Amino acid sequence: MAVNFSELLDAFEFVNSGGAGENEAYLCMETGKIYWHSEWVDDVEELPDDLEDSERYIAIPDKRELDLGKPLVLSFARHHLPDDYDKVREIFSRAGAYALFKDLLEHRGAVDRWYDFEQKATEEALKTWCADNDIKVSS
Repeated sequence: MAVNFSELLDAFEFVNSGGAGENEAYLCMETGKIYWHSEWVDDVEELPDDLEDSERYIAIPDKRELDLGKPLVLSFARHHLPDDYDKVREIFSRAGAYALFKDLLEHRGAVDRWYDFEQKATEEALKTWCADNDIKVSS
């Protein structure tokens, strides 16, 4: 069984598009089918009755599980905005950090660099997660 990486990436983005636990997606390890669930929308299809079977299904992780939150931002700042590294660390020590970080990125003309960096890191982390869980991916 191989899962389409593009579909897996879409499911990952869906899981991360809401608040914690609002959106979930599960991969059937036997078929490669992804099941989607949202607290806010009726499911398009019924979730399997045996979804709790960890041998058969695995939850698509969120960004925090793959260290793609604050650690990724600090890594970006360290390599791409070294003069602002301390400021970024300070920004992420309180609430509302992402909005302030995006303002800084705009001011520094680094928004596109951030999105490219984040996308590459996300894809690599998701591929590593697949390898760690014996999930084969196809293009």
